[in-house]
Amino acid sequence: MLSSEKARHSLAVSVRGLTRRFGERLVIDALDLDIKRGEFVALLGASGCGKSTLLRILADLDHEIEGDVRVSPRRGVAFQSPRLFPWKRVWNNVVTGLREGRDRTHADAALTEVGLAHRGDAWPKDLSGGEAQRASLARALVRNPDLLLLDEPFGSLDALTRLKAQALVADLWQKHRQAVLLVTHDVEEALLLADRVVVMRDGTVAHEIVVDLPRPRSPSERQFGRLRLQLLDWLGVVETTPPASRSPSLISQISDGH
Repeated sequence: MLSSEKARHSLAVSVRGLTRRFGERLVIDALDLDIKRGEFVALLGASGCGKSTLLRILADLDHEIEGDVRVSPRRGVAFQSPRLFPWKRVWNNVVTGLREGRDRTHADAALTEVGLAHRGDAWPKDLSGGEAQRASLARALVRNPDLLLLDEPFGSLDALTRLKAQALVADLWQKHRQAVLLVTHDVEEALLLADRVVVMRDGTVAHEIVVDLPRPRSPSERQFGRLRLQLLDWLGVVETTPPASRSPSLISQISDGH
């Protein structure tokens, strides 16, 4: 028992029997989930399956729960909407909510990591969609988190900007090796980025696979295609576009320096 407890304390996320109801509606049903320190996990599932609810609980934004949830206290969160305060300059947005002593120097360091060193004095309204999302990511990174929680952070971006943002997250994870939980609807995004892909259905973990592929990854690889088909099958999706008709993902080109 003691060894089991010690093992749980060594995890970035340890969830046992998590249940969340909204009135009579059961959204999360006795869910168990572990995320190791330094592990990149992608969470897939149909709308309404409980993905974002789970992330909000792990981010300490929802406390009306049953079960045992243990999460690293040093965590950063980025949502699909950047949620920047329009009356604060970008650098000030990045350090909002931090303890005293976190100042412009910390903001600039985080903005440099996401390629926004030159935009610290800008107002949020003057940022492009991709820049605003990178500022949101900088706000999560400035906390030096052990756990990074990403709730569909690329969902509102255009295709090219989304691919560049995926590559940025991949590079930052390779550098810092914090644990990451990425909520996404995109099967290819999950396979490009994650060590493990978890599929939720009806409020619990229905399936999961380890993505044992070398990085950088490309959707044109045969094993990548097999994993994609397996995930699509679990999600109840029939693929209509032949994989051979797709061009290699930009994330692999960027990671290779092209």
